[in-house]
Amino acid sequence: MTARIGIVSFPGSLDERDGARAVRLAGAEAVELWHGHEDLRGVDAVVIPGGFSYGDYLRCGAIARFAPVMSAVVGAAQSGMPVLGICNGFQILCESHLLPGALFRNAGQRFVCRDQRLRVESTDTVWTRQFEVGEEITIPLKNGEGNYVADSATLDRLEGEGLVVLRYAGVNPNGSLRDIAGIRNESGTIVGLMPHPEHAVEPGYGPDGPLGPRAGTDGLRFFTSAISHLLQHA
Repeated sequence: MTARIGIVSFPGSLDERDGARAVRLAGAEAVELWHGHEDLRGVDAVVIPGGFSYGDYLRCGAIARFAPVMSAVVGAAQSGMPVLGICNGFQILCESHLLPGALFRNAGQRFVCRDQRLRVESTDTVWTRQFEVGEEITIPLKNGEGNYVADSATLDRLEGEGLVVLRYAGVNPNGSLRDIAGIRNESGTIVGLMPHPEHAVEPGYGPDGPLGPRAGTDGLRFFTSAISHLLQHA
């Protein structure tokens, strides 16, 4: 069996091709899902990639949330289908109420693009099961509205229930409360994060790492984690 992972594309998406390449390098079939599709073409999981869906008008992800494909994604996610939201995809998951909180303008009011150190806080998810709790990884980050915010009660619940997946390490690049870089739902099937794992999947094209310049491939395990889960539960 080959796992089939859908990559959603909206007008203004940037990273659907990178996401598809990451899925293929990890060993699954990448399936294109256009924003106007009303079904998910029989995929086993969904990745919502980064970019500027619908130009980020109103709020980041606010219009994409109402695209036909998102009705299918929300229904499938509520039934247990694994979903990964990256950057704009994270914003869309929050706008769709699949994850709590919201993403605001960066605290410094500037677009940030950097290789970002992260600390793994939860491996009890479909997308992070091949990491170790406390492990530090390096993933590229690029956002202008990556400042994660939520009310105190929600933040306390995320902390208390172990729903924080990733935290910024070394420096908080955008002002996110409690250094939160990624969160998950209670079952661990849905994960949203601001950094871009699909940009750290292939030697020679990722961030600098212990093996040399551009050698970092920490992002690949997000995808191999999901594929391993899907094959085990096929």
